This record gives sequence, C-alpha cells and structure tokens, in this order.
Amino acid sequence: MDLSNLKPAKGSTKNRKRIGRGQGSGYGGTSTKGHNGQKSRSGASIPVWFEGGQMPLQRRVPKYGFKNRFRVAYDAINLSRLSELVESGRIEKGSSITPDALLSLGLGGKNGRFKILGDGEISVKLDVTAHAFSKSAREKIEAAGGTATVLE
Repeated sequence: MDLSNLKPAKGSTKNRKRIGRGQGSGYGGTSTKGHNGQKSRSGASIPVWFEGGQMPLQRRVPKYGFKNRFRVAYDAINLSRLSELVESGRIEKGSSITPDALLSLGLGGKNGRFKILGDGEISVKLDVTAHAFSKSAREKIEAAGGTATVLE
C-alpha cells in the first residue's frame, strides 16, 4: 500500500453533471433548462414576489391605518384586581403599591408602565403609585382613605 494506490471508498463519490457540453454528454441542447421560457435565458433571476405580471399582492391590498410612533402603552390594572390581591393576602392592607411590586406579582408586561382603572370596588386603604390613573380609580382610592400618586 502506498500513496499511488489510494482511492475513495466505493460509492462515496459521484460524477458531476457536465451541462452544455454537447449531445454526447446527455445534457446538451437545452442544458437541462427545458425549452424557451423566461428562466431558460442567461441572467434570468425573478424576484420571489413576482407574480408573472399579475397585479402584485402589495398593490392589490389597500393601504389603511396609522401607527403613532410616540404612543405610550400602559398595562391596565383594575381596582377589582387589586382588591382580589388584598383579599388573597398577596398585598397587605394599608401597604403601598409600586410598579416594582406589581411587576413582582406578575401583573406587568414588557414595558412596565401601569395605569390603574376604576372597574370594581376597593374598601381597603392603599397607597398606590403608578404611571397613570383613570378619574374614577383615583376617586375610589381616595374615598377608601388611600392615596394615588402619579409617576413622571
């Protein structure tokens, strides 16, 4: 055994197709591209979204709507949810509620801004600090003896 006898293992290599090298190769004539057509020509590259001349989808579908880049999104929390947390003992009566406390309770999303809404009733004094309050939520919290503080 020496270097002149080395060969690849049987079946491990395959001859490549030699396209466009005459009729005797079996791949001459149209060079495996079929007959006349858009993709048979040299340099033919058609974009993925091309629909053969039909009106393309992005032009068929109407434009509508508006996305405000400066919109501030809040995670809404109702007073009913806060009163449930007090009743279940996850929030102590008379304690202060901050956005960090709400996040630790798993109530916030990725933006971490909270707005307290006035759906439901609250009978316990709570000092709530949040990014925004609805008018009814502020009134209900203050009527129960608590405070509603807005973060800037």
